[in-house]
Amino acid sequence: MNGQLDGKAVVVTGAGRGLGEAFATHAAQAGALVVVNDIDADLAQRTTANITTHGGRAVASGHDVADPAQAAALVELCVTEFGRIDGLVNNAGLNYEAVSWHDDPDDVRKLVETNVLGVIYVGTAAARAMVDSGRGGAIVNISSGASLGQRRLATYSASKGAVASLTYSWALDMEEVGVRVNAVCPLAHTRMVWKSERSLRNCPPERTPARIAPLVLFLLADDSRGITGQLIRCNGPELHIMGQPYVKQPVLRREVWDSESVRRAFGEVFAAHLEPYGLEKRVPPTLREWTGTAPLTASGTRPSPWPLRSA
Repeated sequence: MNGQLDGKAVVVTGAGRGLGEAFATHAAQAGALVVVNDIDADLAQRTTANITTHGGRAVASGHDVADPAQAAALVELCVTEFGRIDGLVNNAGLNYEAVSWHDDPDDVRKLVETNVLGVIYVGTAAARAMVDSGRGGAIVNISSGASLGQRRLATYSASKGAVASLTYSWALDMEEVGVRVNAVCPLAHTRMVWKSERSLRNCPPERTPARIAPLVLFLLADDSRGITGQLIRCNGPELHIMGQPYVKQPVLRREVWDSESVRRAFGEVFAAHLEPYGLEKRVPPTLREWTGTAPLTASGTRPSPWPLRSA
């Protein structure tokens, strides 16, 4: 590595394996002092031992990011051990597949507590410490392309959409105090991919977590000064900026919108401007009728023929 993180103290959550392990080990190789966090303390210790065996500096943490007190203690551990905190990678997360009408409330709660509240708790604690130090820092949240909407991943997608929104808002709040906030949407061959046949098809084994690490290191390093509020996708071979939500033209205006005027707006104007939805960019039914285009099936193919409804 080129020493791009020399002397910086960095916390990486969910670093016991997968993406988090790659981020932690690469950060250490780049000169960072790393707090390796994972709710599975044995895995955190394993990653830490690997770093120290190869000459890096790291300390293990078994704190649960979904608990606000433990999240604060995790950041305090970094400050106590290394005298500062310069960077945070908010990587810890859960995932599962379920059709939306079979989503289990307990699964939903656990996922949101980790994927959303955990990001908020650790991120705000880290930001306070960075602001108090007067040196600022960098926060890298881990979002997902699934935030655009994906089959059988509604709750996970919603949680990653929340992370994207947090990134935009935190970047606005924290720029004036010198804290950069960006998010990465990675696609790598990890345990989460193993749970989904569809994901396995789209993510071959050679797309390892290590291929995402250089992007995360760049966003933690001083090289990325001036870059904030961005959602960046990397799937191994491809790297690109994700577009942010916007108000789409045309914008219709009238003093009062009633039921009839809303109906006419959609029937006469908006019907031709409806957005394809979800990660697969599915065309809305109205446009499918106009164009005679069939919807994608769960397997990603289009059935044929696609009959139009009668007027």
